[in-house]
Amino acid sequence: MIVKVEAVLIADNPATFVTREIDGVELNFGGMEGDRHFGVLAKADSRQPMYKRGTEIMNRRQLSLVSVEELQGIADRLGVQTIRPEWLGANILVSGAPELTKLPMGIRMMLSSGGGLVCEGENVPCAGPGRVIAEHYDDKSLTKQFVIQAQKSRGIVAYVECPGEIKPGDHIEIHL
Repeated sequence: MIVKVEAVLIADNPATFVTREIDGVELNFGGMEGDRHFGVLAKADSRQPMYKRGTEIMNRRQLSLVSVEELQGIADRLGVQTIRPEWLGANILVSGAPELTKLPMGIRMMLSSGGGLVCEGENVPCAGPGRVIAEHYDDKSLTKQFVIQAQKSRGIVAYVECPGEIKPGDHIEIHL
């Protein structure tokens, strides 16, 4: 499967997880330098209950990928016009992947530049992005509804296996 990169985004404001669009970036073994999820290592949190909170572990959530098609599906189920990738803290927006979230862990994604990403599975919906959506539409009920309606369509997280450049207009070959 080949998908198109529609946008590259970065969360470089420490006050928020909300991302902003950039022209492109050179990904390295830590992910996207300057992004809040950058680093080869990370601290264990509620997603890794087998470790004491704060324990240093490998960072397998360096990047968040979402698809145009899944975002529109979430918007339709919520009854709103659009869901922006920035509101979810996404780093890469792709088109041509209506079931991106269903990719299994371990799938390789090859960048046009020769770099490669590895899928670490679904990025489970949480209340943070729901609050951003609720604020945008001035409807507090959307916080909880997002968590429900975005199940199995919120996108994936990945880590950089091989450094490379990524920019809008590039293609990613997903090895199924």
